Amino acid sequence: MKNKYSRKVVLIFLFIIIGVTAFYVFAPISKEKENVYLYIDNDDTPDSLFNKMEEHCHDYGATAVMTLSRHFNKGTFHPGRYTITPTTNAFVLFRNIRNGKQEPLNLVIPEVRTREKLAEAIAPNLMMSKEELLRYLNNNDSLAFLGAGIDTCTVISLFMPYTYEVYWNISPRKLLKKMQENHKTFWNDERKAKAKALGLTPIEVQTLASIVDEETNYLPEKPTVAGMYYNRLKTEMPLQADPTVKFAMQNFALKRIYNNMLLYPSPYNTYYVTGLPPGPIRIASVAGIDAVLNLHHHDFLYMCAKDDLSGSHVFAVTYPEHLKNAAKYTAAINARGIK
Repeated sequence: MKNKYSRKVVLIFLFIIIGVTAFYVFAPISKEKENVYLYIDNDDTPDSLFNKMEEHCHDYGATAVMTLSRHFNKGTFHPGRYTITPTTNAFVLFRNIRNGKQEPLNLVIPEVRTREKLAEAIAPNLMMSKEELLRYLNNNDSLAFLGAGIDTCTVISLFMPYTYEVYWNISPRKLLKKMQENHKTFWNDERKAKAKALGLTPIEVQTLASIVDEETNYLPEKPTVAGMYYNRLKTEMPLQADPTVKFAMQNFALKRIYNNMLLYPSPYNTYYVTGLPPGPIRIASVAGIDAVLNLHHHDFLYMCAKDDLSGSHVFAVTYPEHLKNAAKYTAAINARGIK
């Protein structure tokens, strides 16, 4: 009788242990009502991971995940970005971390001017640091795996201004490779044929488009601006594009370009050198690229901002005509005290 009673007690305790264990392992662990993310770095320890989980998870959930990891995965975990939903339990989170089943994120590539600004914009959204990404972007040896034509001057052309789905812990090398693959997709047969008809490579088209984008935000005007600069290229006339002076001097706050700036010694200064700069002066917009590929054919060789300061331009075929337009614009900005 005593043995029968003892067996019942043992079974009761066993069911209690199983019930408690099931609760710890399979009950929802999130404190939040919406999805949150757990970011695991390369240098995270069990203690630091536990502290991270405690921000969004109940203590029993964080404890259960770490216990499962310790017993079934030797306390190791894959770096990455993991989703914790309101219904996620410890077993599911442990399994995802063990298998590296992380949640991708949407990475937006902005239309910035420099590699430094690009790194500043995207690195905070990824596990890599700005400095880590710049070590690739600013080093030709690091870029060699991308093949001929890609160097520190042209690498920014690979970053098309789209939204990409990537993993948070993507490496700089894999990120660049992904950008290159999407760049190749963008440059389909139709676009490549149009570039070839103009006698330009895709990167040269993007370089010209970057100048067009800097010259005007007015979409209907972009193909006309592109046609004007193309006319200058064909006649081997210097492009003399003011935005390239700003880029060469790395001074994007300039509102006026003065004569003493025109001979600033830089391969990017198109007053100083003839032809295109060695690479884009910003991430070119898709509208800018297509404006170059579908540029307007005309005889204009000159352009000047309109004296109404609307941001649009007036075009001229001859230099004397251009000087008249320039005089009107200069008078307008002088009257407004713009320096």
